[in-house]
Amino acid sequence: MGRAFEFRKERKFKRWAKMAVQFTRLGKEIVMAVKSGGGNPDTNSWLRTVMQNAKAVNMPKDRVEAAIKRASNKDESNYEEIVYEGYAPHGVAILVETATDNTNRTVANVRSYFTKTGGSLGKTGSLDFIFSRKSVFRFEPGDLELEELEFELIDAGLEDLYIEENAEGKDTGVIHTSFEDFGKMQKALEEKGITTISAKLERVPQSTTAATEEQTADVLKLLDKMEDDDDVQAVYHNMAD
Repeated sequence: MGRAFEFRKERKFKRWAKMAVQFTRLGKEIVMAVKSGGGNPDTNSWLRTVMQNAKAVNMPKDRVEAAIKRASNKDESNYEEIVYEGYAPHGVAILVETATDNTNRTVANVRSYFTKTGGSLGKTGSLDFIFSRKSVFRFEPGDLELEELEFELIDAGLEDLYIEENAEGKDTGVIHTSFEDFGKMQKALEEKGITTISAKLERVPQSTTAATEEQTADVLKLLDKMEDDDDVQAVYHNMAD
């Protein structure tokens, strides 16, 4: 019974830690959005999107409002967005998106994560042939007729529409558009009254690298180190499932 309790407690702590990281990353994005387009979500589509994403992961409303208020202060520093590219062990491509107020600290940390796990940090643009930047929207399909919706969203830049299972095993609708069509698709979904669970710009691998179970474990060590860093916003890889 004691061991079972310890297991449940460990799982709970890990979940809380993951939520804390998500809230920190969203808080940074709120600051960047407000600095870019102001603190009114009605006129700032980026801020509106981030607030929607915050709601999807149950970020407390008061934390969202506090981040907006803090970002509206001219004395609040902004964050610089920097992308790092490299390879994990066994030739797996890794792309790291960061938001930082100290680029020296961030690049030193990212380089050390690659080095300590047997990987290598590459040059900017070296992975352009592997990853493409896509606009990815997720929504609850409900009673929507997906074939009809697919036809209606073509003019908004729809490239792909499919259903996937989320972590709770529920069906989730997924829409892909080009990076450039993010705003157009967001507006189209709003006009149709479709509330998105999340709306993000993601890096989608165009090719994958196969890995054994042992090789996968080596790559995951690097991914874990990256994702635990406060300056890291997102990590992408092309390791095959």
